[in-house]
Amino acid sequence: MWPKSPLQLAPEMKAPVLGLYGGADAGIPVAQVEQFKATLEQDRKIAEFKIYPQAPHGFHADYRGSYRKDAAEDAWKQAQAWFKKYGVLS
Repeated sequence: MWPKSPLQLAPEMKAPVLGLYGGADAGIPVAQVEQFKATLEQDRKIAEFKIYPQAPHGFHADYRGSYRKDAAEDAWKQAQAWFKKYGVLS
């Protein structure tokens, strides 16, 4: 009864994918991110990934101990550029 993972859904994805991950995230290992990236590439999906090596899970959350200011600010810039590139923001 588990929902499908992003890796399982990769062949069906139609929207561009932006992946911003923490390299120190214990719940989403870098190997899993790399596998997802490779699957999307194999299926010729539009995707960009960036891994912040020292960032744990939740590095964007400025109210948590996992917050990493530099990574969070850069990731937000990456997201804004992505949104503009694909017409979500003008």
